[in-house]
Amino acid sequence: MDSQDCEADAAPGPPACDYVATWWNMVLRNLRSLPHSCSTLRGKIAALYNSFTSKPLKEHIFPPLMDMLIYFDFYKAPFLVDLKKPESKIPHTVNFYIRVEPRVMLGIWHTVPSCRGEDAKGKDCCWYEAALHDGNPIIVYLHGSAEHRAAAHRLELVKVLSDGGFHVLSVDYRGFGDSTGKPTEEGLTADAICVYEWTKARCGATPVCLWGHSLGTGVATNAAKVLEEKGCPVDAIVLEAPFTNMWDASINYPLLKIYQKLPGCVQVLMDALRKDRIVFPSDENVKFLSSPLLILHGEDDRTVPLECGKKLYEIAHDAYRHKERVKMVIFPPGFHHNFLYKSPILLKTVRDFLSEQWA
Repeated sequence: MDSQDCEADAAPGPPACDYVATWWNMVLRNLRSLPHSCSTLRGKIAALYNSFTSKPLKEHIFPPLMDMLIYFDFYKAPFLVDLKKPESKIPHTVNFYIRVEPRVMLGIWHTVPSCRGEDAKGKDCCWYEAALHDGNPIIVYLHGSAEHRAAAHRLELVKVLSDGGFHVLSVDYRGFGDSTGKPTEEGLTADAICVYEWTKARCGATPVCLWGHSLGTGVATNAAKVLEEKGCPVDAIVLEAPFTNMWDASINYPLLKIYQKLPGCVQVLMDALRKDRIVFPSDENVKFLSSPLLILHGEDDRTVPLECGKKLYEIAHDAYRHKERVKMVIFPPGFHHNFLYKSPILLKTVRDFLSEQWA
């Protein structure tokens, strides 16, 4: 067999998208033979075909894939939990909802400080709302990807904060838990802003802190920047296991490391991030903030490496006019990504920082 024969044998067949186009054309030809009464159906399918073939196949696949991997909102664990009845999971807590947009309703748990636990027994949402005015500091907790506000590690953190004298509002973004809507970066940011402003409107002079964990750190800095631009700086920000931006976070994300060995796959996934406008640029956001900023990171965090937190701290420290408003605390090995609440110094670290900033 000569070299020409080898080249002919090795020649690739038609690309997969050609087969798809051929199939669609066959469908359209058959539709044209349908009675005139089916013209509406023909039009809808033709429009669907045009929409499908107007962009490459990878643009149909990878942006939704990145949405799934980043938000993981479809994983609504723990299962079989009635989110309307938080008392089965955590004491002196009430469930309520806030409408952000006509089709977006957020589920929220309000846990009062443990010192008010007895007062809270048998009380309704109105009592809890009025309690925000009692002078105890308030934390709006913005969780990471996957699961919902009843996840075990989130509840344990809320208990620690409640025992430390904080009100905690645990927010499920749109699409998470029983909150309606579909998660997007713009949407999650709007959710955080709405809850923060709702809280400030009811708490009087009581300070309110945005606390973000993992994905929630990107949400927190996005929201804080918007509020800063509106002339209403956040009273304080706590970032637990933060990343610099979603590009850096995705490169280190365990689920995406599987794909890094496939040629060109990382670039395709990053293009999908841009297509979906998923950025969460905390490294840029902190340059415009003036709010007290506390960064917490575990030394053995494998989900968001410590280097990300250190880099974000350096950027913020360089940008802030008042350097004492920025602080980073690194926790020794043993707490990984989700378990800083187990540290005996966590509560004191947070209380000391906020007390100093709010003095």
